[in-house]
Amino acid sequence: MHLRGAPHPMIRAARRSLAASLVALLAAGLFVVPGWLQGLSLVVRAAGMQGRVETALADWRTGPFDVSDVQVPTRHGPVRARLYRPVTQRGRTVVLTSGVHADGIDEPRLVKLAEDLAMGGQAVLTPEPPDLLRYEITPRLPDIIEDAAVWAASQADLAPDGKVNLFGISFSGGLSVVAAGRPALQDRVAATLSFGGHGDLPRVLTFLCSGDLPDGSHLAPHDYGVVIILLNVAEMLVPPEQVEPLRAGIRTFLRASHQAMVDGRLAAETFAKARDLQAELPEPAATLMGYVNTRDVAALGPRLLPFVKTFAADPALSPERSPPPTAPVFLLHGAGDTVIPAMESSRLAAALRPHTEVNALATPLITHAEMDGPQALMDVLRLVHFWADLLDA
Repeated sequence: MHLRGAPHPMIRAARRSLAASLVALLAAGLFVVPGWLQGLSLVVRAAGMQGRVETALADWRTGPFDVSDVQVPTRHGPVRARLYRPVTQRGRTVVLTSGVHADGIDEPRLVKLAEDLAMGGQAVLTPEPPDLLRYEITPRLPDIIEDAAVWAASQADLAPDGKVNLFGISFSGGLSVVAAGRPALQDRVAATLSFGGHGDLPRVLTFLCSGDLPDGSHLAPHDYGVVIILLNVAEMLVPPEQVEPLRAGIRTFLRASHQAMVDGRLAAETFAKARDLQAELPEPAATLMGYVNTRDVAALGPRLLPFVKTFAADPALSPERSPPPTAPVFLLHGAGDTVIPAMESSRLAAALRPHTEVNALATPLITHAEMDGPQALMDVLRLVHFWADLLDA
């Protein structure tokens, strides 16, 4: 899930302080190992830093790549996908799935991450599950991720040893872990990355409605989350004839939220359209759409809470309720995430460790929401180490 005002899905940091940290690390001679340089180079590219040293690091062992659209066969029908193929491929092909977003594989930050990986020599396949375009979280999603990975792993030119890496962002992160644990992928996935993903979907949805965390603490949830929940459970709250009109209003609001990142005037027009759609709705849909337009989590959350466990009951939607992968799992999370709390990754790590190798990192360098501030040298070091290990898997 990518949010209004959210950064590039890989990292958003205070760039000047991060650049200074990188220079200090280089001066200390800590990145003499090629694997670490590969991780460092990716972090610098993703951060979009500029400067002589930073540019040299970003360009280290990078090269051109080709981009093409393909159709990937799945049990739910063929899905659109994009393939980023380096002229000189190094490392495993990555099957990268976006979060919940109407732009799908055209979403600029997903494209940027795929390009950053491809520049470093990794082929990247970005499948586009149709449910994500509609902001719907369904059991079809891990099916499509699984089938896309099986297809990529079966292409000799993409996976000479028959294995790929699975990367998923936000809710697709947890669902990628679900897919990696299925029998068809047991010997076809080398490593899985859940970026800001969930371990247990009912637990996350409960947090989004209430702000309550499992340890008894409270964190104010991002308003975007309850809007997604309302769209998915609308049929439980309004009469049948109001379901699709309400969902149309919600999708208009969500589209405006994404537009706000790039075009404030267009976003304002679309937000106004969402309010106009609210005025056309009968009750109770009009009241619910009003909560959406005013971002009233306090009012909307309690209305949704009784329905989240039913909506999220299918084990296929939660990696903690599904068979675990045997290949290594990497869990990367923003320490201050208010959409899917970082506690989700720590709990998922605990559930997976009896079954497989787990590398987990919660860091202030990344988040679901904008986060700028001085960054500690050790935070940079941990993030580079994480990516170096993942890219070497």
